[in-house]
Amino acid sequence: MFCYAGEQMKKVYVAGLYSHTDNGILGILDNIRKGQRAGTILLLKGYIPFVPWFDYHFQFNLRENETLTKDEYYNYSIEWLKCCDYMVVISNHKNSYGVNKEIEIAKKNNIKIYYSIDEFMKDVKP
Repeated sequence: MFCYAGEQMKKVYVAGLYSHTDNGILGILDNIRKGQRAGTILLLKGYIPFVPWFDYHFQFNLRENETLTKDEYYNYSIEWLKCCDYMVVISNHKNSYGVNKEIEIAKKNNIKIYYSIDEFMKDVKP
């Protein structure tokens, strides 16, 4: 793999809820908004965020007979996670299989985890 965690600008994987069981599509859209906003804040502050909520661009650009599965999206994100220096978890992840799996992978790869953007930015300078 050709990624170099630790060099130059700080690479940050932003993790958080995507699906929403209580509020349907409106809850999903709200989670997307929160994730994208978190990534935007980090980029404005001088970090290099990887934001899985921006993956919808791939879906919009698929052509007839082209598909990407949920697993393909997930594997794509996990490979970027492994290249990051840090992970920031932006939402309650207790009941999220996906976020908990990402946390497990981050720990296995010695990626420091923060549970809020403020905590992260206080501790890690761009």
